[in-house]
Amino acid sequence: MSQRLALSALAAVALLGGAGTYAFAGEAPRTGPKVTDGTAVYVAPSAGKTGSLTFTARVSDDSGVRGLKVIAWPASMSPAPTAKEMADVDSAVCKAAGDGVARCAYTLKVTRAEAAELPKGTWRVTALATANDGGTAFVPKAAEFTVNG
Repeated sequence: MSQRLALSALAAVALLGGAGTYAFAGEAPRTGPKVTDGTAVYVAPSAGKTGSLTFTARVSDDSGVRGLKVIAWPASMSPAPTAKEMADVDSAVCKAAGDGVARCAYTLKVTRAEAAELPKGTWRVTALATANDGGTAFVPKAAEFTVNG
């Protein structure tokens, strides 16, 4: 092989290798979904009407939102729920609200008998969001609310 051809081949390899490195370096790292604007509202049952707990949040991810798992628990409880335990809890209903964004809502009905047994005080809502690409985000304190006596 001539020296000129060998130098051209080496230059091409170096150029392609550099372009590949740039492509990998320029690729943004996966950050997982984001859960924002979480709010929880507890309405105690009254006068024959069922009460409720409603949690809403905005969930976003570049790949889209697969779902949101939610659990409410007394802040005094120890230990707090873990990400692993979230696999077996209720799911919120998520509706697309734009490119890679969903508004998710979870509502739980509360009877008078159930409300009477609830620990009074501060409660927390923990959430686990899952993106379409499999990424997850665990939010131990997505929202707080108060159960009054």
